[in-house]
Amino acid sequence: MILSALASLSLALLLGGMAFFVAVVAPLVFTKLPPEWAGRFIRQLFPVYYLWLIATAGIAALALAPGRPKDALAMALVAALTIWLRQGLMPRINRLSDAAQAGDAAAKPRFDRAHRLSVLLNFAQLVLAVAVLLRGAGTLS
Repeated sequence: MILSALASLSLALLLGGMAFFVAVVAPLVFTKLPPEWAGRFIRQLFPVYYLWLIATAGIAALALAPGRPKDALAMALVAALTIWLRQGLMPRINRLSDAAQAGDAAAKPRFDRAHRLSVLLNFAQLVLAVAVLLRGAGTLS
């Protein structure tokens, strides 16, 4: 029962963080801050955001492992993918953004593709976490 509650709490925190970032933080940053500040702010925010996802997905994976191994694997996948996003794709996106802003015409389409990939993967993680949360809703009492 304790592990089930911990898994549910971790999943709720994961999804809450993702939803708050997508629905509140990102739109406000890009509509209320000048572009040069918005970019710098987001660069500082993303590493923390990704750490949040890694921690909450990791805790959920550990809590789910004994009773729901498939769901634990799904959350471990979310955590592992987030590590790659944070350590691999995010630095690449930053380098491409810098290059595009410096006038490298070839960097802009590459930035756009990398950014779309990060958005797509983040959305897939959100869908996976929702599925795990909903699958577990029937097991909580």
